[in-house]
Amino acid sequence: MKRAARASGTRPPLALAVPALLAVAFLTLPLLGILVRTEWSELVDHLRSPGTVQALKLSLLVSFWALGLSLLLGVPLAWLLARVPFPGKALVRSLVLLPMVLPPTVGGVALLLAFGRRGLLGPWLDRAFGITLPFHTSGAVVAATFVAMPFLVISLEGALGGLRPRYEETAASLGASPVLVFFTVTLPMVAPGLVAGAALTWARALGEFGATITFAGNLPGTTQTLPLQVYLLLQEEPEAATSVSLLLLAIAMGVLIALRGRWTGTPSDRRPRPAPEAGPEEPAAVPVPRDLPAPAAAEAERWALHAEVTGFTRLTLDADPGTTIAVVGPNGAGKTTLLRALLGLTPRAHADLRLGDEDVTALPPHRRHVAWVPQDGALFPHLSALANTAYGLRAQGVPRAEARRAARIWLDRLGVGPLAHRRPTQLSGGQAQRVALARALAARPRLLVLDEPLAALDQTTRAHVRHTLRTHLGEFGGVCLIVTHDPVEAVSLADRVLVLDEGRALQDAAPAEVTRHPRSPWVARMLGRNAWPGTATPEGLALEGGGALVATDPPPPGTPALAIVAPEAVSVHREKPAGSPRNVWPGSVREIVASGSRLRVLVTSDRAPDLVAEITPQAAAELGLAEGVSVWTSVKATEATIVPL
Repeated sequence: MKRAARASGTRPPLALAVPALLAVAFLTLPLLGILVRTEWSELVDHLRSPGTVQALKLSLLVSFWALGLSLLLGVPLAWLLARVPFPGKALVRSLVLLPMVLPPTVGGVALLLAFGRRGLLGPWLDRAFGITLPFHTSGAVVAATFVAMPFLVISLEGALGGLRPRYEETAASLGASPVLVFFTVTLPMVAPGLVAGAALTWARALGEFGATITFAGNLPGTTQTLPLQVYLLLQEEPEAATSVSLLLLAIAMGVLIALRGRWTGTPSDRRPRPAPEAGPEEPAAVPVPRDLPAPAAAEAERWALHAEVTGFTRLTLDADPGTTIAVVGPNGAGKTTLLRALLGLTPRAHADLRLGDEDVTALPPHRRHVAWVPQDGALFPHLSALANTAYGLRAQGVPRAEARRAARIWLDRLGVGPLAHRRPTQLSGGQAQRVALARALAARPRLLVLDEPLAALDQTTRAHVRHTLRTHLGEFGGVCLIVTHDPVEAVSLADRVLVLDEGRALQDAAPAEVTRHPRSPWVARMLGRNAWPGTATPEGLALEGGGALVATDPPPPGTPALAIVAPEAVSVHREKPAGSPRNVWPGSVREIVASGSRLRVLVTSDRAPDLVAEITPQAAAELGLAEGVSVWTSVKATEATIVPL
């Protein structure tokens, strides 16, 4: 307590500390009573008595059978509650957890009325299978399972709830069926919660008393478990009852110490080893071999794309084999929804999808041959880089040796072959992204979708991975869609740029065309341009935010249009300029930020929309610019481009 207080820097208030200490004493004293009252000299004799040994064997038999039944039935139930929405889910969860709060004797009565000789199912079980549960060892197993299974369900459901679905969705996109995903990805990743739940379930089954004695009776060698023997010994041999109680106490304490408080351990509870810093093991130190054999994915077959997307995102998408499309747009524009619709993973949008000559619209995600690389890569933390890369091939039925051989080739091609033995937590950001890309390409997809694959990387690593990505996309025989907010990625990686806004396609053109004539204010700003929507006039544009812009060659009057002005075309003055500029506005400096070797100055005005000017530090110093300073800005009519919308 003192150590905790020193660590936090404050003393716990007495109003809370005193009741807390009283609670600890209240819970500890009864346990101390067992230790104090135990006849230590006779402990071994009590525990070695035939009745105790027989009861212990029966308790272990019953508890392990109860654990097995709980795993068989409780694990799917926990998955259902955690993953599947259905009407009445809250009621089902309450019914599942009811045995945890129900008096055990009431549970025994309920079991008797359900499975007894005169119960709801008892007569049918007896006639059809000759099974009689009450007053039989199987009845003790049923009673223990009834009261113990909820501990497994609640622990595992919490673990599943903490597991983000992207791992399972990524596995499905690599070709793994739902059952395979469950056993190879879901269960290994929630192992702490599963182990914690299993341990609590076993301990609870081992100590079950009320439901067992009510439903199964107290027959020596048949249903008399250790807790029931303690009850009998307490009346005849109190010292022996204390010794057996100490045994049960030791077992329960051992379980709790082994769990170390991880009652509902989730994947997020794990503390991975920190990844090494990017640098020494980036491409410069791990060169990409040029003479590697082509992996299985580099086949002569090529796959065109045709998609009709409806729902929140509505568009038609056609692309030839080998095409890379950058999908850009503001947050909420429908970019990720488009990718998930192509994957078949969202109800928000539906895609009628054809890849090559095959219509895959009705196929589940694991049979579409659409590989997904999420923003963080979603590498499976329990598998090495090599096993991650081979996962898709193994899911598609490729023999282990062949899958690992192809995976190693892909890792070598992407420059991370020497790291094949490492787990994801031992990889830097750039290395992990390359492994994720290798895993997707090794799965032999027909469509590759990348959701901001470089967003989490620093600038240096991003440049390395971008170069690697560009190299291998050039050899890909399908179509690749890349969601990005980075104009450099859009221009350098893509053959086309698809601009989305509110689920609609505003522009689908070559990067050079989008750069010259962006049809979206967001894209223009992403490219570093000033973008002002308005309506064309004979002289230029009537701006939506008020004011007017004079420009050469405006579209017909009344046409909705977008004015694009490069920041370097905006001049900044301390006095109203005279001469040729047709567009002159007063304003004040709101912000000055560095952009490479130049400064970007944000100027606000009540006579024109906010605009950004790009000037040199020397010019800013000569003008005495600072936040709040009054300035004049000017733009020549020839420097403004009007793009009809």
